[in-house]
Amino acid sequence: MEVAHLNQKQLAARWSISEATLERWRSEGIGPKFLKLCGRVLYRQVDIETYEESCLATSTKNATAQVSAG
Repeated sequence: MEVAHLNQKQLAARWSISEATLERWRSEGIGPKFLKLCGRVLYRQVDIETYEESCLATSTKNATAQVSAG
């Protein structure tokens, strides 16, 4: 089974946010889980999708956003 990964640049493009936002989230311990291998930061596709699922909301009244994109 092959595990798909995205790098920081690819994930920032996927979510239309800056790479600096992802860097800040990592330092604050928020956002999806990540791997740091030989100085490279990678995000597993499964962890990205799990994080996206956790951010789903059906209304603004019940939404509990983990972070605000910026």
